[in-house]
Amino acid sequence: MTTKHTCGGPKFGRLTAGCPSCDELLSGSRAPVKQAWRASYARQEQARIHAIRAHNCKTSNCGPVCTAFDW
Repeated sequence: MTTKHTCGGPKFGRLTAGCPSCDELLSGSRAPVKQAWRASYARQEQARIHAIRAHNCKTSNCGPVCTAFDW
């Protein structure tokens, strides 16, 4: 269980002195709460980037119209 923010939460990553939760984070007595979906999203994004970089129009079955690397 974490201490609740009385300041409304960090604004653009800035912590507010005087807020019990921000004070805990500033002092290093607890780690920030991690959101599970962020790690999943990062893994999906890395897999997509790898697939794009590994794409080879000569060996892939990408169809008659391939838009790889057009941007």
